[in-house]
Amino acid sequence: MNFVDGKEVPATGGRTLELTDPATGEMSGTSPLSEQSDVDAALESARRAFRAWRRSTPAQRQLALLKIADALESRAEEFADAEVRETGKIRRVVLEEEVPESVSALRFFAGAARQLDGTASAEYLPGHTSSIRREPVGVCAQIAPWNYPLMMGVWKIAPALAAGNTVVLKPAETTPGTAVLLAKVAAEFLPAGAFNVICGDRDTGRALVRHPIPELVSITGSTRAGIDVATVAAADLKRTHLELGGNAPLLVFEDVNLEETAEGIVGAAFYNAGQDCTAGSRVLVHESIHDEFTAVLTKAAAAHRPGTHFGPLNSAAQLDRVRGLIDRLPAHATVHTGGTSPAGAGFYFEPTVVSGLAQDDEIVQEEIFGPVITVQRFGNEAEAVELANGVPYGLASSVWTNDHARAVRVSGELDFGCVWINTHGPLAAEMPHGGFGHSGHGKDLSAYSFAEYTRVKHVMTRYE
Repeated sequence: MNFVDGKEVPATGGRTLELTDPATGEMSGTSPLSEQSDVDAALESARRAFRAWRRSTPAQRQLALLKIADALESRAEEFADAEVRETGKIRRVVLEEEVPESVSALRFFAGAARQLDGTASAEYLPGHTSSIRREPVGVCAQIAPWNYPLMMGVWKIAPALAAGNTVVLKPAETTPGTAVLLAKVAAEFLPAGAFNVICGDRDTGRALVRHPIPELVSITGSTRAGIDVATVAAADLKRTHLELGGNAPLLVFEDVNLEETAEGIVGAAFYNAGQDCTAGSRVLVHESIHDEFTAVLTKAAAAHRPGTHFGPLNSAAQLDRVRGLIDRLPAHATVHTGGTSPAGAGFYFEPTVVSGLAQDDEIVQEEIFGPVITVQRFGNEAEAVELANGVPYGLASSVWTNDHARAVRVSGELDFGCVWINTHGPLAAEMPHGGFGHSGHGKDLSAYSFAEYTRVKHVMTRYE
């Protein structure tokens, strides 16, 4: 069911999409295939709700978000069940990491609602007082991905609602369950229409983006999807927030502890089966330790088992995509472990390590989004930076070294929105997440994200 104007409603056309459990490959349910009329109804509901919600005080919005966070926390098991059913994730990981992170984000933005930033009111011209108003943008159309349906959904709705906007969220067509459940929970604390969920396919998303009502469109997804959204939104001069693909380089220098570094990188690469825009999949290693480190990395990777350490890929199509990247490897590449799917049901792929690659190879240039690590060698710091920056993406990166001065130098040269030092992947609600280039623009999390869901107005009063 969709969730519109404070209640569950079916799609008006009665059409549905089949949902598949990636862990078994079997049908797990259905969801509405929404059409233009459904999108119209949801956006009209959001527009009506905005008239009142925009006038709510920051304290009122804070309280609502805190109550949503408490409800999510108390119903963690229910949310985990819904998430696992449509993603095949390891349930323990969802309960111990992803639900708590979602709760944390809601609580952070609850606080951000009461900490508005702006220039001090003062007399910048004689006889006139100027002040800055920071206002909500309006109705926000938001499109969430399938790799973290709950967490990414929260990252979108929390800053938007905290700033006084209303929302129509479209979850990915394969993973709508937790978005609808979140809207149902939130409806206990929000006015009807403040948070709506429309389920459907890419055409549903396009109808949402091209509709005249939204003032801002936010998407987390592939670079191709982001370009489509930006193109459609440009026709109506809508503001866009684009959190897109990534292809993170991990620069490993010769002074590291090989075993500890390999374990850290494998965890960053295979988390969520590598289906993460920050996945640590592109490893660059100093030539003096390349062969030894590749062997240690291969051993660590082979110890991770599908279904135990990480779940399946999201769909048969995603599995085929990862298989294709391996099948098309050039002759100079070496597969050290993995490269195939294990026997049995589900969309699983073995942990894979590939070396001997050139910078222009497809698997180096493209986002993999699967449990695959590529290894390249470099000779010096300058070459490492050049290889790292030699892709169209600019979301995340990491530097692995015990040389503090080198870490500072290299972090300044990397063209990525996040640089980790001797770790890869941790995020904090207080810190921004977002990239450059084909990774899009705009920030999730932090006060920077909150600011993107506001508009700035100058008010000048003549008093003489």
